[in-house]
Amino acid sequence: MDARLDYATSPVAGKALKYVASAGREIKGSTLPASTQELVALRISQINGCAPCIDMHTKDAALAGESAVRLNLVAAWREATVFTEAERAALALAEEGTRIADAAAGVGDETWANAAEHYDEEQLAALLLLISFMNMANRLNVIARRPAGDYVPGSFH
Repeated sequence: MDARLDYATSPVAGKALKYVASAGREIKGSTLPASTQELVALRISQINGCAPCIDMHTKDAALAGESAVRLNLVAAWREATVFTEAERAALALAEEGTRIADAAAGVGDETWANAAEHYDEEQLAALLLLISFMNMANRLNVIARRPAGDYVPGSFH
């Protein structure tokens, strides 16, 4: 399966995506825990059906030491006992921030308050940027029908 568009060979995409990559590096370097970042990125990608991002974030999280049990249970995090309360708050915020159209009010006050109990202002900012970033990356991949499966762990960073 070939992608509809090769972003690497597109002059306009190449110029724009270098700034996107720079933003991604800033988020990655934030004080938001790396494991939380990978879990959130994986969950958003699952919701959006972005195979390349699921491939990348599953492999990168495993490379960083994340357990297979936790990675396999991200899709069912509400029922799983392997996530911390802080991770649960981040996953809830990520889901509501991704599924904006499903809720007239967008992200609920309770969800926001719960996240704010576990993360400081800088971490919340990084979390919101990550949620937005992942939704954009997912859309770029899904629309272009980028294939998945051949990502080499750690190669994007």
